[in-house]
Amino acid sequence: MNSALIGAGIAALWVIGGGIGVGLVGKGLLEAIARNPQVSGKAMVYAILGMALAEATSIYAFVVAFMLLSK
Repeated sequence: MNSALIGAGIAALWVIGGGIGVGLVGKGLLEAIARNPQVSGKAMVYAILGMALAEATSIYAFVVAFMLLSK
């Protein structure tokens, strides 16, 4: 079996981790707004930033997987 295919498969698993991270950030946002509705605006800004960082790692892993497949 080609080692590039194994590496691409492992890199694709990181995309799942990004999805889990976005879900946890969303869960935290909903809990924060449920406990204290006055902070919804500020909490939304931090949640969007956290989701963007989690998605960035998924995109990096996706790019690495394609780079390994095109090798």
